[in-house]
Parts: sequence; structure tokens; C-alpha cells
Amino acid sequence: MAGVGRREMLAASAAAGLTLLTGCGEAPSPGRSDAKPAPRPSHTSPTPSSTPGSSGPSGSHGSPAPARTPHRPHRPRPELPRGGRELFPRYRMVGFCGLPGAAALGRLGTGDPAERADEIEKTARRFAAGREPLPVLELLAVVANSTPGPDGTYRSRTPAATIARFHRLARRRRAMLLLNVQPGRAAVLDEVKALREWLVHPDVGLALDPEWEMGPGEVPGDSFGRTGGHELTSVARYLSGLVEAHDLPEKPLVFHQVATSVVREQSALRPQPGVALIKSADGIGSPGLKRGTWRRLVRDLPDGLHTGFKLFYEEDAQGGGRLMTPKEVLALRPQPEYVMYE
Repeated sequence: MAGVGRREMLAASAAAGLTLLTGCGEAPSPGRSDAKPAPRPSHTSPTPSSTPGSSGPSGSHGSPAPARTPHRPHRPRPELPRGGRELFPRYRMVGFCGLPGAAALGRLGTGDPAERADEIEKTARRFAAGREPLPVLELLAVVANSTPGPDGTYRSRTPAATIARFHRLARRRRAMLLLNVQPGRAAVLDEVKALREWLVHPDVGLALDPEWEMGPGEVPGDSFGRTGGHELTSVARYLSGLVEAHDLPEKPLVFHQVATSVVREQSALRPQPGVALIKSADGIGSPGLKRGTWRRLVRDLPDGLHTGFKLFYEEDAQGGGRLMTPKEVLALRPQPEYVMYE
């Protein structure tokens, strides 16, 4: 499946590609993209005054008229990009992953982002199968590198201008923006909290790539990293807090898993209110190999866990293999609720 050679290539490409981030796609506009106009002050009617002997609105004499309650305009609750506040079972999420300027990291990072968004829309319809398609742009927001960098974390953060550009694109297309985190040696929850300004939006979710989560002395690309059920629960709990504090719709939390060793103590994973936990089966190979990986990874799924499936346009077709069709992917059981192409 996913070999070390590919991982080394990806890590090196990621490190090189980050220098090109702000040169791809539409030019960022000055100022914050999520700025909102100041709310209008509530307009209240003056309270009629009354004096002794005068008649108030009720016709009583000598009693002040009760103060009127100011009119407060109804504020609709935030919803998902295509309506509603719960992801499943209404929607099937389908998307591309990538990073501008780093073609080796996925299709989203190649060519014109608007054209990729059009392609995602068409692809998502092929997976609908009785559900509403919800297009996804899974942008690499934290990228594992093969070199330590100035802070020794073996990771780079995608510039805010790039995230803002893809967030604007997602909003125009009524799509979900997923921010993918490959933490290197950095603490996962610290990297997630650094994305808070984006995660408080109703159309932004989170994806974790624990194969790139390295321990002390480990280097991305040399071996698989790992996470555990307790850590995933802590991230879900943080997202749940944001959902509650900002009255957000359900927020997806995807974790990509290439091998059983990448997620340990899965039984310790605890679903959190307002968070849709999605376990996405990663890995490269022919349809037969990918089905085998799928069966191993979905065995004994904890309650409340949704499933996802990852496809690779180029790598899956190498060595005499081929890309699985939507019909073949939808024949998997349980049926994947998120399908991602890299």
C-alpha cells in the first residue's frame, strides 16, 4: 500500500511547495475575508410619557404606560453550506485534497482552483446514491516536512492568505472546507487551536493525518506516525466546544488511517456533541488491495463513527492497478460517507 518511497517524495514536495502557496489561484483581497458589517442598533419606539391626570394608552388615569419591549430581529442559526445543521444521513461528502504549488500532494493543488471546484461538483454527483452531494475542498493547512525547520517541529503552516482564498472559493461554491493537519513533531491540539479563526465558521471542518504525527527522534517519511483514541477525543472535545459556543452546525472531524497501527486504542474514542467523527481508509493499491485494507480498518468500529474512503488518481493505477469506480466504492460496507481523491 502506501510505501516509504511515496512518503519521502510527499514530504520533500510539501517542503518545496510551501514557497509557492501565495502564487496560485485568485489574488488575496486586502483585509480579512470573514469581516462582517457592524450590526445595526435596534430601533425602539419611544415610551409614551404620562402625567397625573392624563390618559395612557390603556385609558387608565394617573398610571405610567408600561415600557415596550425593543424589537429584536430574528437571527437565523448558522447552517451547513447546502442547508441544515446535521451532515448525516442527509449528505455524502466528496472532495479533493491538496496544496497549491505542490502537485504531488493531491489534485486540489493542481491548476486553477475554480476549475478543480467545478470538477469536485461533478464528481460528487456520481457518488450521491440517494443522498445530497456535499463538495469538499480538503486543504493541507499544516504540512509535515522531512527537515526540522527553525522550531524543530518538522512541519510548516500554510499561510492565512491561502486558507482565506480557499475559504472564499468554498463559500462561492457552497462547499465544505476541510483543514488537513499533518503535525510532524508539533502537538496536534496546538496545531488545531492555531486554526481557530477558521474553525468557528459553519462551513469549515478538520481532517487529521496521523501517519505524519511523529514522536521524539522520528522524521516524517521514515516511518508511519500514530495517534490514539484519547488524543482524537481531545480534538473532538475542542471542536465540540466551538460548536456550542458559536451555535454552529455539525462539524466534520476526519482522521485518515493507512494501517491499523496508525490509530491505537481506538476503543477510547468518544463521540462528542456536534462533531461527526469520520474514519477514512487511506492506502494505495489495486481495487483488491484497497478492499482488503478497508475490511481491516472498519472491523469493530466504535459506535457513532462514520466512514470515509480515499482514492489516488495516479498511485492506485500504478503496477497494473486501476482507480476504483464510484459504483465499486459505494458497494463497500459500511458505505463510505466521505470519499476523497488525492
